[in-house]
Amino acid sequence: MKHVLPFAALLLASAAPVQADPIRDQVAAELPSLMEIYRDLHQHPELSFQEVRSAKIMADAARKAGFEVTEGVGRTGVVAVMRNGPGPVVLVRADMDGLPIEEQTGLPYASKQRGVSTAGVESGIMHGCGHDTHMAGWIGAARVLAANKAKWSGTLVMIGQPAEEINLGALEMIKDGLLTRFPKPDYTLAFHDSAELASGVVGVKAGFALANADSVDITVKGLGGHGAYPHTTKDPIVLASAIVMRLQTLVSRESNPFEASVVTVGAIHGGAKHNIISDEVKLQLTVRSYSDSSRKLLLDGIKRIARAEAMASGLPEDRMPVVKVAEPYARATWNTPELAERMRGVLTKRFGADRVANPQPSMAGEDFSEIARAAGPKTQSLILWIGGRSAAEMEAAAKEGKQLPGLHSPFWAPEADKVIAAGAEALVASTLELMPRK
Repeated sequence: MKHVLPFAALLLASAAPVQADPIRDQVAAELPSLMEIYRDLHQHPELSFQEVRSAKIMADAARKAGFEVTEGVGRTGVVAVMRNGPGPVVLVRADMDGLPIEEQTGLPYASKQRGVSTAGVESGIMHGCGHDTHMAGWIGAARVLAANKAKWSGTLVMIGQPAEEINLGALEMIKDGLLTRFPKPDYTLAFHDSAELASGVVGVKAGFALANADSVDITVKGLGGHGAYPHTTKDPIVLASAIVMRLQTLVSRESNPFEASVVTVGAIHGGAKHNIISDEVKLQLTVRSYSDSSRKLLLDGIKRIARAEAMASGLPEDRMPVVKVAEPYARATWNTPELAERMRGVLTKRFGADRVANPQPSMAGEDFSEIARAAGPKTQSLILWIGGRSAAEMEAAAKEGKQLPGLHSPFWAPEADKVIAAGAEALVASTLELMPRK
């Protein structure tokens, strides 16, 4: 993902003084405790739908702050509710799961945890996407909002969501009554750390913020045989190669250049020996898009190309490729433009223009938008980006032409204190704007 600011602005963003105020002072007072929680969470990450320890930390913190807390929603999710008079319902989300990655940051509190994923694969576990900063910032926001009940009116619903990394946690919580057992939101808010923004910079993007993310499996069939007698076979490796090459034209020649899209073949598996032509090859694709029409064009095109190349190779009807699109998929995250622009004004006033960016949309996927979709068209939604990269490091890397590690890297180590402080303050400021006491 590319969230670009001029380097002069990036440096100013991390250094520019801002006028102190009570909310910022309260967040700052909480920060030492929040950093202890962050380091604990970072050292003890849990895989999707296994976030028992993380959920308890969040539930205990919310309960201590005065929320009514329900645990085990959508397997391991947490729902904390604070009713504070008439007014709108604002939902604030933090995701909890780590990734199946062996951490290589060298941090003194680096994770040494190991586990087995829902796919049955044993691996290391790491908070390589910053969910530990999200949880700590969420706790900070919960504490500060609870301490400032005199400044807002309405109902605050704060949720700890499992399994964002496999795009199933939000749907599981919805299925378990998130929007029926608990107050249905008028607004949904969240933040995500960013490797493309300087530390403490807040990114506000109206419209599409993250993409549809589809996983597609193609089983390419052939007629196997001896490698010395290829004329007696229908080689699925050659056919799969033709499919891979032709798929590239979906983006370069069939998609509207103004509609961003990605078709990536991430894995190809086939064959077992030098002199054997196999009878099957498997392809694994990730497909990214924003609009429903763009998604349909790509998925329909994949099926068409796979079948057409098989026909061109002379495969009989009963050996046509099998294309499977995984369900459910991560649907595009849409930031309600009205809400985004409203919060841009609030956050610019609070942080200063140098600390509020207008980033490009990302091709990464998220399931946060499922909550607002399920709540209905009247619910407005916004996910913010919070920068976690040293501005000086970014400038040095640009001069050297060096690629820095980003999200999902075993080396990703954001400046956590700046992410947590800015994230918590942004959530508090946004919530207070949406729930004014009249």
